[in-house]
Amino acid sequence: MTALGCAAALAVALTVTAAAPLADPGVQLARLPDGRHLAFRCAGSGTPTVLLEGGWAASSLAWSKVERLVAPVTRVCSYDRAGLGLSDGRPAPRDGTAIARDLDEGLRALKIAGPFVVAGHSAGGLYVRVFADRRPGDVVGMVLVDPSVEYQDKRLSAVFGPGAGSTAGIRNRAAACLAAAKAHALPSPDPKLVRCAAATPIATWETQVAELDSLWGATSDEVAGGRSSYGALPLIVLTAGDTNAALPDPSRRVADRVWAGLHQELAEHSTIGVRRTVDRTGHLIPKDRPDAVADAIIEVVKAARGEPLGTPRPIG
Repeated sequence: MTALGCAAALAVALTVTAAAPLADPGVQLARLPDGRHLAFRCAGSGTPTVLLEGGWAASSLAWSKVERLVAPVTRVCSYDRAGLGLSDGRPAPRDGTAIARDLDEGLRALKIAGPFVVAGHSAGGLYVRVFADRRPGDVVGMVLVDPSVEYQDKRLSAVFGPGAGSTAGIRNRAAACLAAAKAHALPSPDPKLVRCAAATPIATWETQVAELDSLWGATSDEVAGGRSSYGALPLIVLTAGDTNAALPDPSRRVADRVWAGLHQELAEHSTIGVRRTVDRTGHLIPKDRPDAVADAIIEVVKAARGEPLGTPRPIG
């Protein structure tokens, strides 16, 4: 498996295991029609509202650095998907449609109205695209941060060989932790799993497994069945410059070219879409380069307000 297969291709995002205190004054709990609650964190004021969608296993805390930079410009909201952070769990399937529906219902419960600029990191890039198809009249801009692409496993395997886009490794670990948590027993002998049963709720492991089980199947189908063109929607796609840094040349150059090519395809969903490479970061761009992510979001916010969108350029 290439580095591309085990990093960006795995849609492994900012995993935040430390839960925020239940009394966190920055958290708003949205009650959904079925009685579950989703936890939102919002800051700033103004329109459009920026919605931040994390990658696989990421709570809203993964966006904290970005949120602080965007809040002086407009209102920005991150949230915990079902089963993550402070949000209630929900049984499988946890595909893009279920996730977009939860977000939609949570926003309505909190009376957070559009227009929206949506930003998705890693697997969250797939989820915001489903949400944008669900509410096309309200989504006025999009930022995709080293995003996963539909059918990524098959598309990468076709280039690099079988298993290049597999999520089996992280899926098996999450499933082992889920089994251990249900059995109230610490898994052994793998030392990497020693704390997982005790440190994380069962609902979180269920969510992690269910999202991965849907990612290259139902979620990819939903994205592929959506719009092939966003018209002139302000859209910026950010590609991590160092995702494949561990690979020797020329393998690294090939992997970088393939990953950038997939992201260029996403940028071309909009007639004004642009793709940019962010240097000095691997896949976890919101953690390592929150400035680059915030700059892209603010640029799209301003474009939604009528200013011209910039041109492709590397971000050093």
